[in-house]
Formats: sequence, structure tokens, C-alpha cells
Amino acid sequence: MNISPNFEEPSQRGDGRPRLSAGRRPAQLSSFARRIARGGCPHAVHFAWLRAAIAFLLVAATSSLFAATITGTITNGTTNKPSAGDEVILIKLAAGMQEIGHTKADAGGKFSFTFADDRAPHLVRAIHQGVTYHKPAPPGTNAVDLEVYEASPKVAGVSAVADLMYIQAGKGQLGITRIFAVDNKSKPPRTQMNDANFEFYVPQGAEIDGASAQTAGGQPLNVTPTPQSEKGRYAFVFPLRPGQTEFQVTFHLAYSGKATIDPQLIYPLQHFVAMMPRSIQFTPAQAGIYEDKQPPGQPEAIAEVASNPQPGQKLTFEISGDGMLQDQNENASTGSRGETSASADTRPGGGLGAPIEAPDPLDKYRWYLLGGFGAVFVAGAVYITNRSSSAHPVPAIAGPKTSGMLLDALKEELFQLEMEHAQAQISDDEYAKAKAALDQTLARAIKRER
Repeated sequence: MNISPNFEEPSQRGDGRPRLSAGRRPAQLSSFARRIARGGCPHAVHFAWLRAAIAFLLVAATSSLFAATITGTITNGTTNKPSAGDEVILIKLAAGMQEIGHTKADAGGKFSFTFADDRAPHLVRAIHQGVTYHKPAPPGTNAVDLEVYEASPKVAGVSAVADLMYIQAGKGQLGITRIFAVDNKSKPPRTQMNDANFEFYVPQGAEIDGASAQTAGGQPLNVTPTPQSEKGRYAFVFPLRPGQTEFQVTFHLAYSGKATIDPQLIYPLQHFVAMMPRSIQFTPAQAGIYEDKQPPGQPEAIAEVASNPQPGQKLTFEISGDGMLQDQNENASTGSRGETSASADTRPGGGLGAPIEAPDPLDKYRWYLLGGFGAVFVAGAVYITNRSSSAHPVPAIAGPKTSGMLLDALKEELFQLEMEHAQAQISDDEYAKAKAALDQTLARAIKRER
């Protein structure tokens, strides 16, 4: 922009200064004004640079506000030394499971991740000798320490402690969900890992519908039992980490209204428990083996408990009649009806079992029992209903809990998908397609839940 005054041609006077048209000499311009007149503000470049610098600092400051860091240390729980070189993976838990960081522990077992903090929960995974270990990182977590263990094919101190069998029957189908609890009390602690870490039998003619494995405090993972050379015998290929591991398998077989079941124990147990609705009659092949117990919170169910059973011991029993295990919420609404059923039981064994002052073995497995009922409603009642000709829904799984069960199932499936992809069990293309479908279904389920 030209802001120069209207000058005449310079005169021939000695001072060389131009004159105004009226003959007057113009005012002397300052050096700042003369530079503006010649080419604009001399500080324009400096102002532009300052604006750019401020913008950069604002962006950097904003980014730092939304950045998060998780640091931690991996310790070998067998040697009590840092576990150097282990792979460490940061997984974002949102609509699915997304790997957002991958590193290795340094010589001191330390690792660090920096990521965009969107307030989502995360999971830190460490891999040691081919076995994975996990630690949740809720929003706001900035430090996560993990413990890993040396792995061996056979570890002293590993033992099965309980075998819980849930039995339901209806419309020509017998459904069984079996839960095994395994303790690893090895000293020093080690992880047992081999191709047949835990084995079990299913009855002849049974078809397995699904199976899972879960460590203490972890998420259930879908697993596929491996058939063994002996017919009806299967194995879980799953690491037995220090602590307790829970295995679950659901299967079904044709039912004519009466069936003989042989648990066929492979390991010594503290307790074997057969649980069923009171409408199903239970007859042991040998007297004095089982004791009637009342499952906690399940007045319309009965538990038959065998204490300290051994492999080869005759635990065979016969069942007859139909019945479905009931939801605890439904039981709460029945009130005295359940109490009446409990008190009216006249089967041999005393109905409620030992006097109240005697230790109840079911108390030890209370959480397994309650958790197992949830699995039974989904895995057992659903397939019996689907395979029947009736179009009526099963009361045990109807109602508002169904949506929550669906969400849990989808999350578990996403977790399993991530595990299979990390272990190269499926291709990248299969992973992408399956994850997209599960993410979409989970998003819809979350929307319905809200």
C-alpha cells in the first residue's frame, strides 16, 4: 500500500528535498515511516514468525494435555529377577481390542508406552517363553507391573480341586456344563505348559458346544478341546499359570427321559458336584458316595457332592425326568415357593445334608457355583431351546440380563480373536473381516444397552 504524500519533481536546490505543490517543504519523515513507505512494515516477518511459534506451542501444549504414558517393570516370579527382552504389548479396550503399542523390556525389565489418552481402558500383555500374561490398565493408570514365570511341561504342585457338573434336560436333549478348578501351588512358582495340560471325558455320543479357560482375575478365553487317542477323552492346551485356572466345557446328547452318567475322573479331587433341578431324579449306582446339599441362592436346585473322590472310583449315577435350572432373579421373585420346594425334598440323604454347624463344601466353591449358573443359562438352555420344536422362550434366559450376557460374550469373542491373531492362528484378512463384524455387532449391542 502506497502511503507517500503527493510530491513534485525534486528541485535543483542544494538540499535536494522535494517541495509540495504549494511551494512548502514537506515534514521530515521518521526512519520507521520511510521504511513503511518503501516496502511495508519491517516487523511483518517477525509478527508472522511469532504467530506461527504461538500456534505451534498451543498445538504442542494441547497434545501434551491428551497424551498419556504407561510405564512398568516385568519381573520373573520364578527367579525374582527382571525379565529382560520379553515382548510387551499395549491393547486398547473399547468397541474391540486394538493393539496400539509394541515394545520389549530392557535389561532391567522396564518398558514404556506413550499414547493418545481418550479415557479408554487398556490391557498390558507380556509374552514370556510363549506364554502370555496380562494386567488391566483402567483410565488414568500410569504404572503397570507384571509378573511372568518360567514354563515347564510338568510342574510339581499342580492339582485339580473341583469338578462341578450342571445338568439340564428337556425336549429330548440332555445338556451338561462342566467346570473344573485347577490349582497351581508350585514353589518356586512356575507355569505348566504342554499339549495335554488338563484332560477330561465326555459321555459317548456327546457333542461339544463350546469351551473356555480363565485364570484368576482374567477374562474367559474360548478354547477348543483337543481329542485324544481314547474315544471320548479330550485335553485343554492352555497354560496352567501359578494360582487357579478354571476350565469350562458345555456339551449335549440325545435324551430319552433317562440316562446313566459316569464322570470318569482322571485326577484326584477335593470335591465332585453334580447339580440339577429338583425335578430331575438322581440315583447313585453306589450308596454312601454322594451327599445332598443346597446350592447357595438356588432353592429349586439340588447338589450331589462326593468328597475326596479318586480316579477309578465308581461315581456313576442315573438321572430321569426333565427340568431347567432357574435364574437367581427369578428365584428371588418366587420367595416362599422355593423354600417350600427345599423343605419338601424327601430323597435319601437328608435333603439339606449336614447340620448347619458342619462345614459346607459348597461354600468353598460359591463363586464357581454362581458363575456357573450364568454359563448354564446361556450355553445350556439356549441350545436345548434351539434344538426343540417349541417356539416358546426359556424363562431362565429371558429378560433384561440377555443384553448384558450378549455384551460379555462379544467382548470375550473379541479378546479371543486378538489372541488368535497375535499367535498367527488366523490370517490378517480373516482377522480384519471378523473384527469388523464383531465391532459392528458390539456397537449395536452397546446402543441397545443404553
